[in-house]
Amino acid sequence: MHSKTRIIIVDDHSLFREGMKLLIEMEGMGHVIAEAENGQAFLDILPGLAPDLVLMDIEMPVMGGLEATREAIAMHPGLKILVLTMLGEKDNYTTMINAGAMGFVLKTAGKNELQKAIKTMAGGESYFSNELLRQIIANSGKQQLSPDISGSIDIKFTDREFEILKYFCQGLTATEIAGKVFRSVKTIEAHRSMLLEKTHSKNTINLVLFAIKNKLVEI
Repeated sequence: MHSKTRIIIVDDHSLFREGMKLLIEMEGMGHVIAEAENGQAFLDILPGLAPDLVLMDIEMPVMGGLEATREAIAMHPGLKILVLTMLGEKDNYTTMINAGAMGFVLKTAGKNELQKAIKTMAGGESYFSNELLRQIIANSGKQQLSPDISGSIDIKFTDREFEILKYFCQGLTATEIAGKVFRSVKTIEAHRSMLLEKTHSKNTINLVLFAIKNKLVEI
């Protein structure tokens, strides 16, 4: 990254926040400009700050991550929120996505995955950890993923679009896909825009969940 990503950490455990801040700054992932112990504390400090990225916990006292995300996105529609989650919180994924979250990473993730998540989202792309994707796939037959992610499965995709869709469902970024199919990032982003339009998905995460729900891809 040419400039350090400005980050706010929102989590009710002070030791976790301190450890996350230390890791982020020691590994050069970004610069932590503020911390908050719950969603309300975050909203109180947000107007005076200009973060590039917010690391948001889900379950917190006073105000949780869902409501905080909704209100923060309403205040700053372009705000990038990376959700810090546990596998047991899978029921919250779609509600957080619909609230405006662009990415999810496990609290137990290693530094390499956290770095990839921060870099990917700082670059304007969505991020979903592979472990979470596997959990969603495993549970996709047991529950409806979201009432907002639906549509006809008679959509006509080109072979290239199917290929690109498969790679997105594997958790690859547009840059990584471009390297695999020997095309420019701009071309991959154009394919993604067409996939979003055809599936009526608002972002890459919705696109992936749409594909999983409708069994368009096998991973």
